[in-house]
Amino acid sequence: MALDDATSGFLAQMAETGQPPLHEMEPEQARGMTAMLKDMYGDGPEVARSELIQVPAQGRTIPVRVLVPHDEARGVVVYYHGGGWVIGAIDEFEALGRQLADRTGCAVALVDYRLAPEHPYPAAVDDAWDALVWVDRNVEKICGKRVPLIVAGDSAGGNLAAVVSRKARDSDIALAQQVLVYPVTDCDFDTASYTDPENQLMLSRDSMIWFWNHYAPAGTRENPDASPARALDLTGLPPAVVLTAEHDVLRDEGQAYAEALEKAGVPVSHRRFAGQMHGFFTMVNLLPGSEQGISYVVDEIDERLRAIS
Repeated sequence: MALDDATSGFLAQMAETGQPPLHEMEPEQARGMTAMLKDMYGDGPEVARSELIQVPAQGRTIPVRVLVPHDEARGVVVYYHGGGWVIGAIDEFEALGRQLADRTGCAVALVDYRLAPEHPYPAAVDDAWDALVWVDRNVEKICGKRVPLIVAGDSAGGNLAAVVSRKARDSDIALAQQVLVYPVTDCDFDTASYTDPENQLMLSRDSMIWFWNHYAPAGTRENPDASPARALDLTGLPPAVVLTAEHDVLRDEGQAYAEALEKAGVPVSHRRFAGQMHGFFTMVNLLPGSEQGISYVVDEIDERLRAIS
């Protein structure tokens, strides 16, 4: 299926800005591009409470924005934003976080993990894990009572959500669900979806190589904490929701990871969104595909919370 009309129109609009391809930018220039998109998303729904917390960690603090819905929270979603571990900030994802808080009835914790190349692998993983540990220990303070804990993320954030899901399995943190939105799961640039000319859009093979080169040089990126598909044991992980996009270089690795989880006995719900490109999920109020993706995630979270209530 071809890209939907809204996505094609958006790409044409972006082309008119004259911005060079992502892989030809310096990290700071690329960060300015994503910050520009924030204004297009709007503010998102009102929530009962929005609080920026500096979570203490070893020799540093991790900014975490906690969004609490108006009704009694049913759960907590720890959300890791996308951006190839190089770009992105929680302010740019707050409209999405507010949507998730309002529509799932869960508190949402947006994690502002450190970015590469200033802080290469495993800094993002360390921040993702330490933030999850802090949320787990403070669920009662956030929600007023113990509620189920869910991890979620898109792209590089989906990568981090997958990694911390495995770490949680191997610790004393119980996760109710993992939501992986077009996640980075491997460092293989030669899959069919990577090399398909129709998938070289806002995210391309060249830009993913650019991201990986900034984040984790060859020799480290094969570690399961960087490429979760390379973990030897996927058994015992929390139920997974996996979203992939038809026109996305990451499509095949996301699908392969969903299949590997299922083979390991993990309950999996996977949907490929036809006519969509990488990034569609987070483009709140901008692309109709975003509404479809969010609705799918909301429904899956609702079904899971009802099943364990």
